[in-house]
Amino acid sequence: MLNKSENLPEGLVACEVCLKEIPRSVGRSQEGSDYVLYFCGDNCFAEWQKGQPEAGKPDTQAGK
Repeated sequence: MLNKSENLPEGLVACEVCLKEIPRSVGRSQEGSDYVLYFCGDNCFAEWQKGQPEAGKPDTQAGK
């Protein structure tokens, strides 16, 4: 499986949300256990966070 950033020139990464090419040095990052996600700005970071389950909260849809 190809990574979104594999075909980009050296030093560029793709924003996780909008896929805009940004320099690695200016992108906002969110570190995971096995990977790092890059975001072009606060708007894309906030959009990504909306889709993530909140840590420590039980899943209210479980068992329905």
